[in-house]
Amino acid sequence: MRIVIDTNVLLSAFLWGGTPQRLIQHLRNNTAELVVTPALLNEFTAVIARPKFAAVLSRTTRTPASVIAHLRTLAAIVIDAPPLPQPVCRDPKDDIVLACALAAQAQLIVSGDEDLLSIKVHEGIAIVNAAQAVAIIEAA
Repeated sequence: MRIVIDTNVLLSAFLWGGTPQRLIQHLRNNTAELVVTPALLNEFTAVIARPKFAAVLSRTTRTPASVIAHLRTLAAIVIDAPPLPQPVCRDPKDDIVLACALAAQAQLIVSGDEDLLSIKVHEGIAIVNAAQAVAIIEAA
């Protein structure tokens, strides 16, 4: 199952664990395949480097660079993800997640962002939270 995981869920998975971390376990076990675009990787890189995450990272003995390197080992990178022909999300910055999912022919988008979750389905791709994604993957 190909999935796109929004930055907020990836941060939760790598920094705090819990249900989002179960998604990472599915990626490691090859029961799900993470797809990203360079734009999504750039967004994640910028966010994890914010000073507010430094304390959490230091407790895990990881650095932003090591988390990004780990993410790259888990993800298939989709180079060609054209922008959507027209804005879809209330927050247009979130359209890069939808564009990635469309380009990668993903089955799921996983997010904690209400701007994405409120859409529920885009072009046949379900938009779910981490707990819903884990349930779907484990039921497959």
